[in-house]
Amino acid sequence: MQDLVKDWMIDLVVFIDPESTVLDALAKMRRRYVNSLIVEIKDGKTEYGIITSTDICDKIVARGQNPAKTKIRDIMTTPLISIKPDQTIFECAKLMSDLQIHHLPVTDEDGAIIGMISATDFLVVAEALGHGDGDRLLR
Repeated sequence: MQDLVKDWMIDLVVFIDPESTVLDALAKMRRRYVNSLIVEIKDGKTEYGIITSTDICDKIVARGQNPAKTKIRDIMTTPLISIKPDQTIFECAKLMSDLQIHHLPVTDEDGAIIGMISATDFLVVAEALGHGDGDRLLR
């Protein structure tokens, strides 16, 4: 089994503006079948944040907030934690476990986001581990 992040990441990265509403984010997440969005902060330098389904659960639903009136910037997580594509999937899993996060952007050497890896991707990784090396039919 190949054990690098680049072999398991999803290359679909969906961006949202920090001034958008959470309702806009929900629609975008549903349409694109993703559980996280990268927030592109445009203040003269390239910086990012992230909003996830967990953020929406914890910061909107559990607190009784109105998603149509809440801006992404009010609930996003920043600074963005990321991983490099040539790091191992095991380093990635440990980082996510240690930080208790479920979505991790993958960045190239210039800091551009080139992919995403999430906790649900590790279901396939675990299944491949159970089948042993060389079984790539799961992907």
